[in-house]
Amino acid sequence: MSDVAATIQIVAAVILDDRGRALVVRKHGADRFIQPGGKPESGEAPLQALARELGEELGVQLDAASAVALGRFEDWAVNEPGHRVQAQAWWVQVAGTPTARAEIAELAWVPLQPPHGLRLAPLSEHHILPAVAAVATAR
Repeated sequence: MSDVAATIQIVAAVILDDRGRALVVRKHGADRFIQPGGKPESGEAPLQALARELGEELGVQLDAASAVALGRFEDWAVNEPGHRVQAQAWWVQVAGTPTARAEIAELAWVPLQPPHGLRLAPLSEHHILPAVAAVATAR
């Protein structure tokens, strides 16, 4: 295996419930949970892409003014073997109740700190959830 893996660029959302748990999603055919989000289309701004993905996958409306940038994180992709995934992640507020749609098979709410109780993608478990935990704790 070469050490130069193709990198997939995505946008990812952290949505917290009133108990401070993060929403994670599992795609059909996948065994690990990931942050909601996806790949931007050509010419799409990151938050535009995130708003579109959240609408398609969860049926919620992104409140763009609420978005807190968490940073850019990279790790191995769980749904595309041999690829790395680089996510621009935001902690966001949404309008509506998330429901599994499109390629999403299941939703779950997990604590920001381990144990999460579910198999999470490395990107979520080791990068995105710790980042939002640090920001949420600081508030």
